[in-house]
This record gives sequence, C-alpha cells and structure tokens, in this order.
Amino acid sequence: MFGLGWPEVIIIGVVAVLIFGPKKIPELGSTFGKTLRGFKEEITKSEEDTEDSGDRG
Repeated sequence: MFGLGWPEVIIIGVVAVLIFGPKKIPELGSTFGKTLRGFKEEITKSEEDTEDSGDRG
C-alpha cells in the first residue's frame, strides 16, 4: 500500500484522530472516497474520449 508498512499506517491514523477528532474521521473518509471515485471517473471518461477521437482520424 503505497510503500507504507503497518507502523506508518498506524502513526498516520493516530495523527489523523488527534488532528480531526474521532467523530470527523468517517466524514473525511467518505469525502475522500467520493473525491477519488469522481477523479477515477473523469480519468476513464478522458481516456475513452481520447480513444474515440483516435478512431476517427
């Protein structure tokens, strides 16, 4: 996972809880997930558009 081991992941989690608080973490995860999903959809759409325009030329 991105070259991170479990100790690093745990440290990042603890820091996130300290900064945002335990109640805010699920909201942040949801928002992050939606953002990544939208980003992946746009990338896929862009690749499909590029492939379609390449077939016409």
